[in-house]
Amino acid sequence: MPRAASTPSVPAHSAGAGTPGKSGASRKRASAVAGGALLALALGVAPVHAAAPAGGPAGGLAGGYAALGDSYAAGAGVPWQSDGLCMRSDHNYGHVVAAALTPSSYTDRTCAAAKVGALTRAQTDAGIVVNGPQLDAVTPDTSLVTMTIGGNNIGTSDLGFVDVVLACVGLAVTDPFGAPCHDHYKDTLGQRVDAAMPQLVDALGKIKATAPRAQVMIVGYPSILPDDVRACTGKLPVTTGDLAYLSSVLDDINGKVARAAAEGGASYVDTAAATKGHDSCSAAPWIEGILPSSPTMPLHPNATGERVIGETVLHTLGR
Repeated sequence: MPRAASTPSVPAHSAGAGTPGKSGASRKRASAVAGGALLALALGVAPVHAAAPAGGPAGGLAGGYAALGDSYAAGAGVPWQSDGLCMRSDHNYGHVVAAALTPSSYTDRTCAAAKVGALTRAQTDAGIVVNGPQLDAVTPDTSLVTMTIGGNNIGTSDLGFVDVVLACVGLAVTDPFGAPCHDHYKDTLGQRVDAAMPQLVDALGKIKATAPRAQVMIVGYPSILPDDVRACTGKLPVTTGDLAYLSSVLDDINGKVARAAAEGGASYVDTAAATKGHDSCSAAPWIEGILPSSPTMPLHPNATGERVIGETVLHTLGR
């Protein structure tokens, strides 16, 4: 697979189809979720051919922009897709930000299935390099870095948060009125996130050393589940007790990532508030459910979700 340091064109904003996981690698991810039924998502995988954005008009971003992170940052499953197993979309939130800021250069190094270690090490699949170390996209000229990362670290496979949800679905039949998933994982998931945070802080330090003038923004995970998880009854085949547990796991991921951002001198972008009411169980989802109704990966932002996340980044930047 290519190292995938693409510099695609920056399309105009699109309303699209339709926002602590995480996941969405094409490989194991797509086939595992819901027994493979989801990849009736009509991905429309196609390469993106275009020139880099023209740099720096008045009011634009002086310097380059590097977009890093996992499938939530890549827009995995949202048409159009490029860069093989990294599943980068030309409608991911990095493209939304770049279209508004017109940086002198834009490098999208996001990749589905990325864990925190992928910031500093090559990402591989079956021994094949899928993506080079994401921090290679950062240069002394970089003025802005965004990333969504950390959610995949709770899972033992490339599926990240979706990996955990699938386990909860399977366990639901063993105790439909209890919280068997919580009983299974106990504090394990929080411990996995804790273990990854020092790596994230260290990576933020490396970015600052390479690009000391860059503004670094860690973009949190959106509202995958509603505040009242009872709204997911019949929509997500997990017990009510475990829906509450999964919601707490997501909050824990965002909280720990936000603290790592502060420790590493980065800004944190709260996308959970911006996407509230448009979760995977809502009537108008920006984050799709286990079986997406708009092209994306399960429990991931659709095109509208990616656009809203991008606009939230811009709002945080004061744009």
